[in-house]
Amino acid sequence: MITTVVGNYPKLSTRPQAPSLRRAISQFDTGQITREELSAVANEATREAIREQMEAGVDLVTDGQIRWDDGQTYFAQGIKGFTAGGLLRYFDTNTYFRQPIPQERLEWSGPITMKDFRLAQETSTRPVKPVIIGPFTLGYLSQQGCYHDRATLVLDLAHILNQEALALQEAGATIIQFDEPAILRHKQDFSLLQEASVVVTQGLQLKTAIYTWFRDISDIHRQFFRLPFQVFGLDFIMGKANYDLIRDLPSDRELGAGILDARNTRMETVDELVESIRRISRHVSLDRLYVNPSAGLEFLPRDTAQAKLARLVQGAKKAQEVLK
Repeated sequence: MITTVVGNYPKLSTRPQAPSLRRAISQFDTGQITREELSAVANEATREAIREQMEAGVDLVTDGQIRWDDGQTYFAQGIKGFTAGGLLRYFDTNTYFRQPIPQERLEWSGPITMKDFRLAQETSTRPVKPVIIGPFTLGYLSQQGCYHDRATLVLDLAHILNQEALALQEAGATIIQFDEPAILRHKQDFSLLQEASVVVTQGLQLKTAIYTWFRDISDIHRQFFRLPFQVFGLDFIMGKANYDLIRDLPSDRELGAGILDARNTRMETVDELVESIRRISRHVSLDRLYVNPSAGLEFLPRDTAQAKLARLVQGAKKAQEVLK
């Protein structure tokens, strides 16, 4: 069993001597510091987020997505042809993002996540998991723009994000996570996710994961588990039905179990986490299990997020002892 995170980590540190990325961004916007000075602050904030994950005991970390405004904007800014539109609510949360608009045929113009991945590699003593927004989700959170149909937009994005993944593989990544929460709100379009998943994973020899959150995979679970990924990340907090649906996970596939509530400051007890792992282990053996928060942790205060990760690690260790 491996402990990991889903992706983002709170950007605002609670440590007195920590670099303030918010202040640095404000200073850059008003011309008080250079872009290079802003980048240096972002680098240190990223290192701190990685160190906090390691301090909590997490086995497989991310860069914390400290430079990301959000998952959509971060990638859209790096893809040729996108411009930023008006604000749109991110699913049912209280956060908003500027909806990407394709003004012309989209193109990959070079690696988007490479600098952050290499910084994480240099900082972390644990394996690092780069995260890429999935083409289906980016397509459905964008306006259709110059595209005559959404399917063409999604498949163009699949080819672009596949190039991003291939670059990360070349740089030494051993696992890549693709985020596809939008499928849970557009299950009727599952065939498009299938087609895009084949494209986005083409040529990848490393382990690939697909992660969802905020709902369950009922009605699509059998097809979902046949997608060309090795790890399937599900939300067991807002998707309680997933506890039963994982019985159909093939024996040669692994599960990313979101058993830590990423949207609630309440601290789970070790015994609650052990019980969640126990329920999951009825269908999925511990050696095929990743345990993680139900979604990204950016919805929580920084100290709470780290404390929750530490509790997750404690729960995983106790589950290993009592369930072996």
